[in-house]
Amino acid sequence: MRDHGGDLDQAIRRHGGEMAEWIDLSTGINRRPYPVPPLPDSAFRALPTRAETAELENVARAAWAVPESEPSETLALAGAQAAIQAIPRLAPPGEARVLGPTYNEYAGALGTAGWVVTEVSALEDLAGADLAILANPNNPDGASHRPAALERLAASVGRLVVDESFGDTCPDLSLLRRPAAANVLVLRSFGKFHGLAGIRLGFVTGPATEIAALRAIAGPWPVSGPAIAIGRAALADHGWSEATRARLGTETERIDALARSAGWGLAGGTGLFRLYATPDAAEARRLLAERRIWSRIFPWHPRWIRLGLPGTEAEWERLDRALRAL
Repeated sequence: MRDHGGDLDQAIRRHGGEMAEWIDLSTGINRRPYPVPPLPDSAFRALPTRAETAELENVARAAWAVPESEPSETLALAGAQAAIQAIPRLAPPGEARVLGPTYNEYAGALGTAGWVVTEVSALEDLAGADLAILANPNNPDGASHRPAALERLAASVGRLVVDESFGDTCPDLSLLRRPAAANVLVLRSFGKFHGLAGIRLGFVTGPATEIAALRAIAGPWPVSGPAIAIGRAALADHGWSEATRARLGTETERIDALARSAGWGLAGGTGLFRLYATPDAAEARRLLAERRIWSRIFPWHPRWIRLGLPGTEAEWERLDRALRAL
């Protein structure tokens, strides 16, 4: 298992306490989740039908404002991670480039499938690769690229994969609203923005031939009945999404102000997480952990610490007290 956020069990092993005592800010998962509606018994008892999955995929495309005229197709999977694992199998291994620093599973999945993987630090350095991968906006620094720049990049690579898992807070960056390219795949996560990562739901959108190949790799029933039912309800609730985007926009300003009180500088972020520069990230994490607040640090950058946004007012007050104590 590569290093990830959400490892609260490790926090407890190192620092003690019970699960209920901790505030887990080590991920970018919305801590004010979509309210799960009552689910029919059939969601648990029956195998999902293709028609039910197709309806979920259509609801998702409407939520992302994919033009109805677009010939692209969308596949629902058990999280965007399932797409990351499957995409390297679409073609024989070749040269892959990943725009970093970023989510570490891209290089891991590619390497396992036999690809030669190089991490590059500039968008233009992806040009010429058989397979190029980037996140937009990026995790952990929130760096973003305009759709036009990505469309130009697509013309210079064999296949371009754009992970928009944190894109719900900035829909204007999405390639899904633009004319589809024949060599571009776009990933989306459901669980982060909707705060329901545990149901494991994600999507990949691209040319029909590519999606058909991924559908064959995924096999039957790639998404559970409860995930289909919850995903359909949540993605169709555009009012909740708009209100959540507005709330997160306000709350990022609030958490940035709290971080400044601790002497931290903003190093990047998105509407779902913030990245700060500290004198010593490991020490800052330890001091927060003493107050039962878990954060994310990165072994390749000793000063960076990442925080998700608190959920309740009580969590905000605890974070405020902890940062002031620093």
